Amino acid sequence: MSDIRKARSAVVERRTKETSVRVELALAPGPIDVSSGVGFLDHLLTSLAFHGGFSLSLSCDGDLRVDDHHSAEDCALALGAALREALGDKAGVRRFGSAYAPLDESLARAVVDLSGRPCAVVDLGLTRDAIGGLACENVAHVVASLANAATATIHLDVLRGSNDHHRAEAAFKALALALREATAIDAGYGDAVPSAKGAL
Repeated sequence: MSDIRKARSAVVERRTKETSVRVELALAPGPIDVSSGVGFLDHLLTSLAFHGGFSLSLSCDGDLRVDDHHSAEDCALALGAALREALGDKAGVRRFGSAYAPLDESLARAVVDLSGRPCAVVDLGLTRDAIGGLACENVAHVVASLANAATATIHLDVLRGSNDHHRAEAAFKALALALREATAIDAGYGDAVPSAKGAL
């Protein structure tokens, strides 16, 4: 068993002219401290970590004088890179995960494959311009950026709901539960990588 599989944790720093992001992630329950500078993004990522069963420290100093796009994108890219690193060679992980999550009138569905192939299909049906400083167009972009950096396939959609806050939060809760399942160790695989090809 590799050290990275034992540790299942990672520290990632992403520094550009637009943002400075630091992420500490462990694939086990623990403290959660998210400070992106964007209130609703903090809310979504905190929910993602809590319901995903992760410990997460994330801080971002971004160019919010421009808008929220760079901070949202770079937080997701750093978090996805940390998830990829924490999973190591993915030996013994379940790989696939799926979940539904309701939030009052809203219902969301997430399906995840830690495939090594980045793909995101996201349909949240949000109609507001922004929620809590986060442009609604950036909610889906966060998921796509996470999938790209984690090299994961994510299908995420909201099946019903009339409140955009509820729709977005239900989506991240469903994604969290699917990631929790996908990243779990499955004794049935032993130390094998969960792929008939032998690699992910």
